[in-house]
Amino acid sequence: MNTRPRVAVIDYGMGNLHSVLRAWQHIGADAQLVHTPPEIRDADALVFPGQGAIVDAMRLLRRTGFDQAICDWVGEDRPFFGVCLGFQALFEHSEEGDTEGLGVFKGSVRRFQVDPGLKIPHMGWNAVSFEPGAPYTEGLVSGEDQFYFVHSYYVEPATSSLKLFETDYGGKFVSGICSGRCIATQFHPEKSQAKGLHLYRNFLTTL
Repeated sequence: MNTRPRVAVIDYGMGNLHSVLRAWQHIGADAQLVHTPPEIRDADALVFPGQGAIVDAMRLLRRTGFDQAICDWVGEDRPFFGVCLGFQALFEHSEEGDTEGLGVFKGSVRRFQVDPGLKIPHMGWNAVSFEPGAPYTEGLVSGEDQFYFVHSYYVEPATSSLKLFETDYGGKFVSGICSGRCIATQFHPEKSQAKGLHLYRNFLTTL
């Protein structure tokens, strides 16, 4: 009998799927790629990976039916982890391509407007800060532990209570949210070595 948590990683036609899949498998999950919404029915957790343009991502989500499946899953407060584009797509609108998102949460995705000395995209290692005792952060050090980012747009939630992580790049921005059993990050845990795997493992222990 398989007692490992069943993690469904959405394959909607783009994204860093295999590095995400390997990361979950490495920490002990029974992680599998899923290609259609019915395949997620018996999963313990749903993972929405992503990189690339949100315009293409939303088109593919609607074509496959994962747009409604994700909204339903999060709406039912089932365990969910969104990564990078899988974080941004949860909101109502993105300035990238003037694109309508899933609208799971109120807020917008905006392009960085930073000092010319700072490169866009924001790429590389950066620290994240969080409140003491914040969900999923056991064993992590606020303001010190580094995670890997690659993005030109950032999320501006309408509700400050969503904020889980914050990062500074020419100004502070929300780099992760938590709502019930839904967590989503702008950074890539699967590319963030030991600290990223630690965050995934913290999530896994709640299943």
